[in-house]
Amino acid sequence: MPATLTAKSVVAELKSLGKDSYKKVMLNHGAKEPIYGVAISELKKIQKRAGGTNHPLALELWDSGVYDAMYLAALLADDARMAARDLQHWVAGANCKTLWEYSVPWVASGSPDGWKQALKWIDSKKEHEAAAGWGTLGCIVAMREDAELDLAQLKKLMARVEKEVRTAPNRVRYVMNAFIIAVGSYVKPLTTEALALAKRLGRIEVDMGDTACKVPDVAEYIGKVKARGNWGKKRKSIKC
Repeated sequence: MPATLTAKSVVAELKSLGKDSYKKVMLNHGAKEPIYGVAISELKKIQKRAGGTNHPLALELWDSGVYDAMYLAALLADDARMAARDLQHWVAGANCKTLWEYSVPWVASGSPDGWKQALKWIDSKKEHEAAAGWGTLGCIVAMREDAELDLAQLKKLMARVEKEVRTAPNRVRYVMNAFIIAVGSYVKPLTTEALALAKRLGRIEVDMGDTACKVPDVAEYIGKVKARGNWGKKRKSIKC
């Protein structure tokens, strides 16, 4: 890492790269201040200059509290070095749905403590923690080989979704839906069960706010995955 690439210098650079138009879009999608509105393409340029993975820098950027820096932190983190206490610290700092539904699960899914932590989070009464938990489980099934997964436990988790999704908090419902999609798309032995569950549940209602975003249809999404020839193909990385 270049000597000048510190958390302080990166945050200053992010401020200079921010665009009001992108910031407005992200605020409309739930991001919280402080946010500069830096495009992901620009964040990835900084990630490349930082060496791709730079764990110490990632930890400092997350603690900056700046949305753009926190998103970048998840890209830079060495997930394998994230212990349970680190994951709990990160989920506590995640102040918007993008960070708790994507950034935290990206990192947690690569942590040795990720699965255990995710199971703890889904029991939380806090919407952001429960959503992060289901998001982490979805990321894990997308990356780990089926032989490494506890299929019986995944069946129990799907049964739990069926029982709880209608009364779960708004964003938890959204991520539960995504979890069923992940199981059906990446775990071939459970695809039939995922599709059957989706049929029983019908479309999950989620308040998407003042955006054009829609809740993905499980069967339709899995069908597209199959059409692309990606059914059951595990992902090397979930980060984007």
